Amino acid sequence: MATLQSHGSDLLAPVFLILVATVTILYFNRLLLLLAPRKRTGSPPSLPCPRGLPVIGNLHQLGATPHDSLAALAATHAAPLMLLRLGSVPTLVVSTAAALRAAFQPNDRAMSGRPALAAATRITYGLQDIVFSHPDGPLWRAARRASLSELLSAPRVRSFRGVREAEAAALVAAIADASGSPVNLSEKLMATSNKILRRVAFGDEGEGSIEAGTVLDETQKLLGAFFVGDYIPSLAWVDTLRGLTRRLERNFHELDAFYEKVIDDHINKRDDASKGEDLVDVLLRLHGDPAYQKTFHSRDQIKGILTVGFLIRGLNKLNRLQDMFIAGTDTVAATVEWTMTELVRHPDVLAKAQREVRGVMGETDGDIVLESDLPRLTYLKQVIRESMRVHPPVPLLVPRETIEPCTVYGCEIPAGTRVLVNARAIGQDPGAWGHDAARFVPERHEEVADLGDHKPWHDSFSLVPFGVGRRSCPGVHFATSVVELLLANLLLCFDWRAPGGVAAVDLEQETGLTVHRKNPLVLVAERRMRAGKR
Repeated sequence: MATLQSHGSDLLAPVFLILVATVTILYFNRLLLLLAPRKRTGSPPSLPCPRGLPVIGNLHQLGATPHDSLAALAATHAAPLMLLRLGSVPTLVVSTAAALRAAFQPNDRAMSGRPALAAATRITYGLQDIVFSHPDGPLWRAARRASLSELLSAPRVRSFRGVREAEAAALVAAIADASGSPVNLSEKLMATSNKILRRVAFGDEGEGSIEAGTVLDETQKLLGAFFVGDYIPSLAWVDTLRGLTRRLERNFHELDAFYEKVIDDHINKRDDASKGEDLVDVLLRLHGDPAYQKTFHSRDQIKGILTVGFLIRGLNKLNRLQDMFIAGTDTVAATVEWTMTELVRHPDVLAKAQREVRGVMGETDGDIVLESDLPRLTYLKQVIRESMRVHPPVPLLVPRETIEPCTVYGCEIPAGTRVLVNARAIGQDPGAWGHDAARFVPERHEEVADLGDHKPWHDSFSLVPFGVGRRSCPGVHFATSVVELLLANLLLCFDWRAPGGVAAVDLEQETGLTVHRKNPLVLVAERRMRAGKR
């Protein structure tokens, strides 16, 4: 597994290699015991446990794309549920829809914990956020309630409609300037989704300085770094030796100063009635509301909730963040990017989707799709669902951790077990999707009448891009609004093709929490001229 290199890593590399060799020798006898045949006893049933190595356990089997490696490992052992050891951390991996239902339907609360990871703990001010706070604690319950009623309620999402429509129009204009020439659509989609988030969260001041951008980039790198202590607590001192702990502490103080300035700026402008509420304004209002006094009584809690909304892009490995805006930033760009990839690879689907969008807009004589037009785009919704099945933006859902022992398939899962849900494997599960599960067929979702309601996502165990149960993402409505709007306008305004033909559009992935294309999606966009328009 690749790790981010800290300053001076070239000098520390020999020390680290000696350390690894020494520890491996110390555990050599343990390896011999692991390889020895085990006697069968009358013990209770147990889940498949692929054999690992001393110290690192099964970490070496994760590969370049962990979701694919884990799916292959599950297939090899015929194990829809299997137990691994990542370092010293016992880990339950769920790989089919039936296994997900069996694991979570009776045990959602027991599996609702989150692992306390080093970087996340520090950067969220001691887990003062929605993602990693304890599910039975007053902070999580109140913050979840606030996010659903205040931050991401249907009225709040609608209030940002103007932002989404303006940025969708800006995206169309930017692509139109290069009409007929290859366009790096991946780059433009990321810029658009980030701009929407900044405006929604920070208001007009959301652009940020170069210095602030540098701080946030470093935070993303640290959240993506491989902290040895997250997997082998007894070797956490290695993170100090490598300089990661020092970097994390320095970055935390820089990030804290950035948020202090953001909060002060919003407090100073609160008397300006001409500006609507953004996310920071809402959190400050809740800070002064007696009903939320215990939840948002300090700036640290406000900053902790803000942090997880902004540090999604660039996060790597298995154990990272998901929060209210995870689906509104990096995952929005990834979803539109993968959907456009599949549409260009399937010209018949592309043509059908364009006919629907252009037919609907022909009735209104509109040049830009507005959110009021989206409910009539039923086939577009099917295309998006199929894209999220084949290419879930977060293929390994953010890890959970059991807060108490529970039983699955008659096997006891101890408290403190990490739980990984392989959304990509579940989306490819023949038991849930049939023999053609690998094919891109939007029509398989014809029974879904209204994607605007988030319940069809969260009530399913076979399609889980937004998670499952009480830890599912509350930002689903915000996310689908952005994805539908951007895609509808791309299909209305342009005819698309790959510069080198269909074969030029590859499916290589770039590993991370959110999985993008390894190579940018570069397409030729021809501006569509409507009859009677010039």
